[in-house]
Amino acid sequence: MEPHRRANAEGAPGVAVTGLCAAGTSANDVSPAAGAVDAAEQLQQHRPMLFGVAYRLLGSVSEADDVLQDAFLKWLNVERDRIREPRRYLTRIVTRLAIDRLQARAAQNTYVGSWLPEPVPTEAASWLDPLETSVQRDSVATATMHLMERLDPVERAVFVLRQAFELPYAEIAETVERTAEHCRQLHRRASQRIGQDRRRFRPSRREHARLLERFLEAARDGDLAALRTVLRDDVVVWSDSGGKARAARNAVHGLDRVSRFFAGIYSRNTFAITPIELNGSPGAVLQAEGTTHAITFAVADDVISGVFLVVNPDKLTAFQPAE
Repeated sequence: MEPHRRANAEGAPGVAVTGLCAAGTSANDVSPAAGAVDAAEQLQQHRPMLFGVAYRLLGSVSEADDVLQDAFLKWLNVERDRIREPRRYLTRIVTRLAIDRLQARAAQNTYVGSWLPEPVPTEAASWLDPLETSVQRDSVATATMHLMERLDPVERAVFVLRQAFELPYAEIAETVERTAEHCRQLHRRASQRIGQDRRRFRPSRREHARLLERFLEAARDGDLAALRTVLRDDVVVWSDSGGKARAARNAVHGLDRVSRFFAGIYSRNTFAITPIELNGSPGAVLQAEGTTHAITFAVADDVISGVFLVVNPDKLTAFQPAE
């Protein structure tokens, strides 16, 4: 199974500029079409970082795509030759557009059940920078992004820009229209609000990989005893269906309930299991009879402390077989 999505030539979600240039037209020609191509090329140069910002803030590939399209239109209509640092300017546009969407989402508050970020494959995700360090990979982890839901939009933006991208507070302040000192305070407060649980849920690739196989095998076999050996006593499961698939609307707590929950799901149906890196750590996509699940874990004390199960079909289109 190969995930697929709307993409540009490099495999990343892309700005649509198709049809802007007629045959033989150079991007250097002074024309609206050529200007659009030039603007798209400049944005494309910084796309991995910009998409990384938008996705970490919104937790949605389609919304991140939309933000980059909106950013392109804004970028197209500014005097670009007067902007000394395009990356900085574009980051500011993308962040502000994402904050607007987060604020609108909070105002509507209509999501059914638990919300989890859309899972993304990250094994070779050059379009989702940065993923080089453990801290940067942690910033895109399902557990971390789930915890970031506790933050208000501006806190979340400050936390992401500082934690994942290591931007100076002066630049962050310009982006979110606060003072640098206020941004320091917001980052400190955000870190405190999610820090304790974030340390608990910090991914460990070795533990994830080892536990993933044991968990899936035990769940498939309906082996409650084996499941209990890989789960913490206080394990929690969050399921995201968006009201569009069968799932527990509330978190499931405790060793016994969680063991029975997964044995009940995966021992009754024959799921095809595809191990895959999701959001920076080992996970799996499970498919059976038109149903797709994506599952990732948090690990603490060498056992699974949190399970994140996405069954909302709108968040799993990347893993549907290509028609």
